[in-house]
Amino acid sequence: MLPGRLCWVPLLLALGVGSGSGGGGDSRQRRLLAAKVNKHKPWIETSYHGVITENNDTVILDPPLVALDKDAPVPFAGEICAFKIHGQELPFEAVVLNKTSGEGRLRAKSPIDCELQKEYTFIIQAYDCGAGPHETAWKKSHKAVVHIQVKDVNEFAPTFKEPAYKAVVTEGKIYDSILQVEAIDEDCSPQYSQICNYEIVTTDVPFAIDRNGNIRNTEKLSYDKQHQYEILVTAYDCGQKPAAQDTLVQVDVKPVCKPGWQDWTKRIEYQPGSGSMPLFPSIHLETCDGAVSSLQIVAELQTNYIGKGCDRETYSEKSLQKLCGASSGIIDLLPSPSAATNWTAGLLVDSSEMIFKFDGRQGAKIPDGIVPKNLTDQFTITMWMKHGPSPGVRAEKETILCNSDKTEMNRHHYALYVHNCRLVFLLRKDFDQADTFRPAEFHWKLDQICDKEWHYYVINVEFPVVTLYMDGATYEPYLVTNDWPIHPSHIAMQLTVGACWQGGEVTKPRFAQFFHGSLASLTIRPGKMESQKVISCLQACKEGLDINSLESLGQGIKYHFNPSQSILVMEGDDIGHINRALQKVSYINSRQFPTAGVRRLKVSSKVQCFGEDVCISIPEVDAYVMVLQAIEPRITLRGTDHFWRPAAQFESARGVTLFPDIKIVSTFAKTEAPGDVKTTAPKSEVLEEMLHNLDFCDILVIGGDLDPRQECLELNHSELHQRHLDATNSTAGYSIYGVGSMSRYEQVLHHIHYRNWHPASLEARHFRIKCSELNGRYTSNEFNLEVSVLHEDRVSNKEHVNHLIVQPPFLQSVYHPESRSSIQHSSVVPSIATVVIIISVCMLVFVVAMGVYRVRIAHQHFIQETEAAKESEMDWDDSALTITVNPMEKHEGPGHGEDETEGEEEEEAEEEMSSSSGSDDSEEEEEEEGMGRGRHGQNGARQAQLEWDDSTLPY
Repeated sequence: MLPGRLCWVPLLLALGVGSGSGGGGDSRQRRLLAAKVNKHKPWIETSYHGVITENNDTVILDPPLVALDKDAPVPFAGEICAFKIHGQELPFEAVVLNKTSGEGRLRAKSPIDCELQKEYTFIIQAYDCGAGPHETAWKKSHKAVVHIQVKDVNEFAPTFKEPAYKAVVTEGKIYDSILQVEAIDEDCSPQYSQICNYEIVTTDVPFAIDRNGNIRNTEKLSYDKQHQYEILVTAYDCGQKPAAQDTLVQVDVKPVCKPGWQDWTKRIEYQPGSGSMPLFPSIHLETCDGAVSSLQIVAELQTNYIGKGCDRETYSEKSLQKLCGASSGIIDLLPSPSAATNWTAGLLVDSSEMIFKFDGRQGAKIPDGIVPKNLTDQFTITMWMKHGPSPGVRAEKETILCNSDKTEMNRHHYALYVHNCRLVFLLRKDFDQADTFRPAEFHWKLDQICDKEWHYYVINVEFPVVTLYMDGATYEPYLVTNDWPIHPSHIAMQLTVGACWQGGEVTKPRFAQFFHGSLASLTIRPGKMESQKVISCLQACKEGLDINSLESLGQGIKYHFNPSQSILVMEGDDIGHINRALQKVSYINSRQFPTAGVRRLKVSSKVQCFGEDVCISIPEVDAYVMVLQAIEPRITLRGTDHFWRPAAQFESARGVTLFPDIKIVSTFAKTEAPGDVKTTAPKSEVLEEMLHNLDFCDILVIGGDLDPRQECLELNHSELHQRHLDATNSTAGYSIYGVGSMSRYEQVLHHIHYRNWHPASLEARHFRIKCSELNGRYTSNEFNLEVSVLHEDRVSNKEHVNHLIVQPPFLQSVYHPESRSSIQHSSVVPSIATVVIIISVCMLVFVVAMGVYRVRIAHQHFIQETEAAKESEMDWDDSALTITVNPMEKHEGPGHGEDETEGEEEEEAEEEMSSSSGSDDSEEEEEEEGMGRGRHGQNGARQAQLEWDDSTLPY
């Protein structure tokens, strides 16, 4: 500012303004000078355009706010002192930033809200500073128009017009738009006030929404699948700000009439023991008024994943053969592992049904003597097999059963194997049986061999004819090859399962040609063939479809079952009859303990209309039967677990009966609710007895096997045959098997004897029984028995122990330490000592009874003569007997009955009788004894005084 102020001094001198004296002249000169100096108005632009962001105070103008004055650089006159805004209640003000340069700024005096006012227009003028600091004659510029636009901020989120939307659609249709949702935004600018996008928040729903809020379905909706959908929708403005709250859209699906089965349940629970249970008791077909001429339905029960294809009895193969009436002599090659059949112990077992899995690395050697070395011209091989395609292009042989040389050579005498999904049976005759070219290999090509499903195979051999039965159907071999008989040799043979034994032509004998799959119930029966009836019984299912009351189906219904009753086909031309027929279709499982789990059930339908081949399509019924877990029985063996017998009894012809009183009881826990429904007491469990069969009981010898030279277990085979049971005997024990009731097994066990020809060195023998139902699925407790031998040199010691354990029921077990020496000198035979003791006790009881009787009679006679003294204390004097009654007995409480004191009275009378008959004691001693007895009676809580009957007592 200083240079500017000095620059106009020469100008004043040039105008003749000096510093002469005289005040008045100077004032005029200054006014003249001021008028000559502030000659021009300030200048600004004619219009301005500005932008201000809401909630901000700075306005950005274009062009910038600058005022110019031609009087510059004259002080005051050339300076800008103010900008003035013309308008009422405008929220803006203009300030001067630099007077000399004329720069200014436009700013907001209060917050600007775009939602209240989007733009402002007003007039602005610039003012200079006048002629001097004290002058007011400022000059102002022309009026300029200022237009200000408020810039919006995205401060508001979108909101929906409705809090919820609802629509109803018909199933089976695709809609372009089911309904439209709409959201708004309170921001002022188009960028932030417009809705640019909608989005469905709920996932996995068959709906979509466009940018305008139109909702459509992306797939056909089904009323059966879902009746109602609830989806959440949000909105976004063009600034991508989401809605503050999502809106709910409810879409109801309205069903339409469509053909199909109605009123059926997908899950059907079956309680074991329920018999035949209807599957669809209320099912009916909806045809939507279609003109139906005929209807065919197929109900299929799918059980191929249960056990061996369906629920069958899981008894051992021997037991099943016996149940089906097969001839005896069956040899089970895959039995349950046990002490006698231990060759299957190392195999993989699947579940409790004795299904053996072979993974291509395992084989089992059958011990010598189990199967005859040379089979006859007639024999039968049976098995359950599940097998899939073999890996590789050229698969190796997979051996099921093989009888080959054990050493030196590698000849296969007979074998059963799978090769490239073909079942092959090899049978090589010996030269001593045949010396000509004979049939040797029999081939069957069946799809079932590699379908990974269970099938039952029976190979009946009646050489040279070999017949295959699979699932009850007969198949002849498609290829038979001949071969020469095998040369005779003395080489032993090895029978194997799951692989073939290669004993020769290799460095080290080993298994080869391993089987991949599952096997069960592999048996061989030499010398006999199975009948078609037995084969059908062995592979029969215990579960299937059934029809209740066939007679009520009506004449217009045709039906057909497959052999296993897993598929039912029904045909008819009346919808009502078909409905009633399907309502009678039931599921039945005849097993007492069925396999729990799911059985899938499908019902397919084919409808024909008048004049058309197929008119409507009916969806398939997809349901399942849930077989619940059966009540598990608790099998208990009870009986005497320890006894002694004389050595002579072990040497007798009958031996010692091991289990004379054994009982087999099966119970199950039944939960009973408390009687009061309102009570919160816990439920109690009650054991109830149940009846079922057993399939084997094993009697094992504990502590070493039997020595056949001096001991054995014996059982009369007639006892087995009468009860349709079988048994095997070995040095390890006795095994009774066959399906029979628990009472049958009890009766057989009662007849098992143990004999020992040299019991001198034997102290005791231990045995253990364990019984089973369903081939080990349910097992009993282990009942242990100890049988001890009574030797003559130690009979007294054993005799004493024996009497302590087995006593007459009327004797109490009392141990007297001093009696041991006297017993040791008693008779050798235990029964004589017992008789002596019993006789002594009987004599003592008789003497006591007579004494009591005499005392009572004497007392009655005394009362008749002295009635006055009856209510007072009792005092009876006799030469032989003096009784003093404790007077305190009168005050005993009435709560004690006569029965409680009768024994004490007899005991006191016995003592008195003994004292009177044995010696003549003084009266004082008798009175002391009477007082003692009175105290004893007081402790025993007598109810009343003693009453004596002495009416017949002689004096």
